[in-house]
Amino acid sequence: MIVLFLLNISLGSVSIPFTAVVNILTGGDGGNENWAYILMHYRLPKAFTAILAGSSLALSGLLMQTLFRNPLAGPFVLGISSGASLGVALLIMGTSLLPGIGTGIMTGSVAMAIAASLGSFVVLLCIFIMASRVRDTMALLIIGLMFGSLTAAIVSVLSYFSNMEQLQRYIFWSFGNLGDLSWSQVVIFIVIVFSGITISILCIKPLNGLLLGENYARSMGMNVKKVRYLIIIATSLLAGSVTAFAGPVAFIGLAVPHLSRQIFRTPDHRILMPAVLISGAILMLVCDTVAQLPFSAYSLPINAVTSLIGAPVVIWLLVRKRKLLF
Repeated sequence: MIVLFLLNISLGSVSIPFTAVVNILTGGDGGNENWAYILMHYRLPKAFTAILAGSSLALSGLLMQTLFRNPLAGPFVLGISSGASLGVALLIMGTSLLPGIGTGIMTGSVAMAIAASLGSFVVLLCIFIMASRVRDTMALLIIGLMFGSLTAAIVSVLSYFSNMEQLQRYIFWSFGNLGDLSWSQVVIFIVIVFSGITISILCIKPLNGLLLGENYARSMGMNVKKVRYLIIIATSLLAGSVTAFAGPVAFIGLAVPHLSRQIFRTPDHRILMPAVLISGAILMLVCDTVAQLPFSAYSLPINAVTSLIGAPVVIWLLVRKRKLLF
């Protein structure tokens, strides 16, 4: 991860020698003021955002897969990211339906993070209400997809009544971008992510108990209802904040937990949790390095790159699962 971090901040449309990067990071000027400005005000915040986003999505995917005891569960599949997108869409485009409300304050970084977290929390809470009535796991996945379709429909209505500037802003946000955050926004992102990680760490033992089923967890004296709420809060903070600050980044939350299980060959969350945090950061750094097209003035949407890498992984997992079943 450290090697990829240094590689990520060294490559880009402007080539910065590795020695100059080290000098700038250690307090020097690197021999070029422009290099120092690019590194400190653009590439470092983007690299930290990539680490935070990759770790958050991977951990939230692990939480969902364990809670639902389904290897194909993830924030995007269950509608968490869709709910976060709806929250951001209401902030960016909702003013078209509510004239007279100022947009300057409502679209600030703090407001977007809160809206995305609330949106993901509401959607996931609705899924748990349905989960109390439906016991079939596949039915829960279908319900999650239906919530995603519902939120997409609401976003479509908002888009229809929005002006060109609002619509363009939301479309570019939906492509995903790790490079638009200032240091103050990165600090807010760090606080939210570490809050979610802290709650997740407190749930390590209950998560291991849930692997054997809720009845076994209750026999151990575990308050399953309380654990569910903690996991809901952690997942909404992690996935919602990533969607707010970096856009709806796909596949990382689904692919990384599987890759970590393949590497470490254990279901123990004491090992899996730090594994997915580091693996998610590594994969996102790789995707961001590819997305920025080193030595080129162009950059690809991060969502496109993660899908190009994540989709083959998911397909391989599905084919492998089918082989195991038959």
